[in-house]
Amino acid sequence: MAQMPKRVKHRKCQRRRIKGNATRGNRVTFGDFGLQTTEGGWISAATIEAGRIAAQQYLRNEGQLYIRIFPHKPITSIPLETRMGKGKGEPDYWAAVVKPGTILYEIGGVTEEAARLCFARLAHKLPVRVRMARRRSA
Repeated sequence: MAQMPKRVKHRKCQRRRIKGNATRGNRVTFGDFGLQTTEGGWISAATIEAGRIAAQQYLRNEGQLYIRIFPHKPITSIPLETRMGKGKGEPDYWAAVVKPGTILYEIGGVTEEAARLCFARLAHKLPVRVRMARRRSA
């Protein structure tokens, strides 16, 4: 089941521009390895869920998967072959807004090679470019 907010203040929202790099959610904190975006964009709730399923199938019961993004933004659309005007469309799906540097998924308890293969499967499903990030030792 795709994620969505339980309730929202406004049913529809404006699109806005994605400016700058991520200042929050840009470090690997829960797992050992993370999947980090190198460009901004929207990731739909269905895409997040598809990535979760692909990662869980690869990991089986070894390791832990953490999802670091949540779809808060309602994306509207007007039906096909509809004339101009008549207002804004109805909410179609929910999306997570990601900036460059945002960590999308994290994996803990597996080797680096296993994490790399798992993230390669995930990257195919995502609409943005990603790279693998490692936990910083502090």
